[in-house]
Amino acid sequence: MNQHNHAAHAHTHKVVLGAEHFDSHARSWDQNPVFIERANQIAAGIRNAVPLHTGMRALDFGCGTGLLSFPLRESLGHIVLADASQGMLQVVTEKIAAFGVNNMTTRLAEPTVAVLPDERFDLIYSSMVLHHIPDTAAILRTWHDQLNADGWLCIADLVKEDGSFHGIEVDVHHGFDTDKLVALAKEAGFAAPSLSTVLHIAKETADGTRSFPVFLVVAQKA
Repeated sequence: MNQHNHAAHAHTHKVVLGAEHFDSHARSWDQNPVFIERANQIAAGIRNAVPLHTGMRALDFGCGTGLLSFPLRESLGHIVLADASQGMLQVVTEKIAAFGVNNMTTRLAEPTVAVLPDERFDLIYSSMVLHHIPDTAAILRTWHDQLNADGWLCIADLVKEDGSFHGIEVDVHHGFDTDKLVALAKEAGFAAPSLSTVLHIAKETADGTRSFPVFLVVAQKA
């Protein structure tokens, strides 16, 4: 059994939030002020860490309704917004039309499959998506392959937790050990990844309100 299949097999008891879940929430997604503020803070973290410019071609992997890409759109040349949820892509397509945005396109893509494998990007970013993907090392290698020389990768996700964020039976990964994630990024070919905490998410759990930190890893292709 190869590494990818082994990882997928090891997590078959988990309830992975799939496209159907996000389809059903797509229309209400942008009505949640927590999601909007979270995206704005992550966008600010990316802006502070990466020298964005309008010559850059970017990939938003697991874009949802585009809450992260819209604050960055005027600083980038073109953004491909990819997601496995048709419902989310329908919402973001409508937003692109409503705002008259001319530097965004959408792609339907499974979370474990390379988006536009023959194309290259100067920046790939992903927010709260990595914990849904079984084989972390494999997707990091895929992103490395899809970046141009000196391209940038930005990943925002939960610091390792006990499963309380979504529930113990939900998700593939309950956040990440950030030291291990940085090590995996280096093994995939990224140079000197930086790590910061960009926000904390307050959420009701069985033990009351808890604060869950969200990290931002920023790495450049070596």
